[in-house]
Amino acid sequence: MTLFDFNASSQLLSHGPLAHRMRPMNLNDFIGHSDIIGDNSIIKNALENNQLFSMIFWGPPGCGKTTLAKLIGNTDNYIFSEMSAVVSGVADIKKQLSNAQKSLSMYSKRSVLFIDEIHRFNKSQQDVILPYVENGTIILLGATTENPSFEIISPLLSRCKLFVFNQLKVEDLKLIVENALNNTDKGIGSLKAEIDADALDLLINISGGDARILLNTLEIAALYSKPNKDSQRLITKPIIQNANQYPSYNYDKSGDYHYNYISALIKSIRGSDPNASLYWLARILDSGEDPVFVSRRLVILASEDIGMADPNALLLAIAGQQAVSLIGMPECRINLSQVVVYLSTAPKSNSVYTAINEAMSDAKYTFKEEVPLHLRNPVTETMKDLGYGKGYKYAHDYPDNFAQMDNLPDKVKDKKYYFPSNQGFELKIIERLKKLWGDKYFNK
Repeated sequence: MTLFDFNASSQLLSHGPLAHRMRPMNLNDFIGHSDIIGDNSIIKNALENNQLFSMIFWGPPGCGKTTLAKLIGNTDNYIFSEMSAVVSGVADIKKQLSNAQKSLSMYSKRSVLFIDEIHRFNKSQQDVILPYVENGTIILLGATTENPSFEIISPLLSRCKLFVFNQLKVEDLKLIVENALNNTDKGIGSLKAEIDADALDLLINISGGDARILLNTLEIAALYSKPNKDSQRLITKPIIQNANQYPSYNYDKSGDYHYNYISALIKSIRGSDPNASLYWLARILDSGEDPVFVSRRLVILASEDIGMADPNALLLAIAGQQAVSLIGMPECRINLSQVVVYLSTAPKSNSVYTAINEAMSDAKYTFKEEVPLHLRNPVTETMKDLGYGKGYKYAHDYPDNFAQMDNLPDKVKDKKYYFPSNQGFELKIIERLKKLWGDKYFNK
């Protein structure tokens, strides 16, 4: 059975996709997020007491942000209007704000303005809204898939209550599927479709907690299922696979998922977990991320988290970065996986990272300290007369090519920055430093 082997009527699609048709019309039908809209929740109490306040809903696509915002704002106590930041500009904003002012002055009725994809508004556009939120002319409801800390100006965000939406839970998704299958008015109940357990598990898995993907894939699968002699349709795992040939990724190369995925990869490598590291690498590459970006982060990690515990880590990371630039996808995934496995299994040390951070911190407040005379280069006779280079010990003139000297300015003369760990190659470094400087080197 393919997507083209069917005789089902496509009448259902004439009124919009299933996800649109099944959008709940009241709060009692809303599924999921009981922590946000459940009994005794802040929002429920605000609605019951007619004390609605400005809110920002942040979460992944298809988790119910827009639906809930419309249900909250579209009550008899308020004048509700909505706009999408994708297609609206300053003129549209000002028109809505002007209408809100008129409603407040003429009818003493506050307006709820819902802005979908509010992160799409730039700083200037958000500045236009701010005074009206501040003085209470409008109650702002904003929905965003991007981190508000980065995408919404601080003054506006501080005047709104932030609610974080997570992906819908498995039990919520199952209930949504069940409702759609049984609803003959707005759902696909008239198709007499059933879904077997394996197909349901796959459908929920590929939806990624996105109810929109869940319902629209379900509808396609139902429509393309061949009815039996009793006009009943059975949705099986292969049908779901066919209906979902082109999965939709929750990924934005400049957004929150971009940072979350790379963070998961870095922390898995740091945690010496090659399996998790390979998994997150696969997720990143499969989502279409630029492999050059990944390779650069691996070069940083090689010094930050491994450093002198395995000096070869940096060499391999750089080789991987060059291979990515030379070969590109899809073959460079092999090079990246080799680097990821090597870095994951290498001994870990952040001693170099902490050393340079502390040294730079000291450098900021001792930047006026003079270079000790014995470390200065006596280029001219005048410089020699001033003592440049006096007392300098040329290391190669001494046993083991080493001569103890004070090489730091007086203010930080006794500071130590680099303390090798007891991992990998740094064990040998500890032995050498003890031999050259004695145990005093390790006195902080």
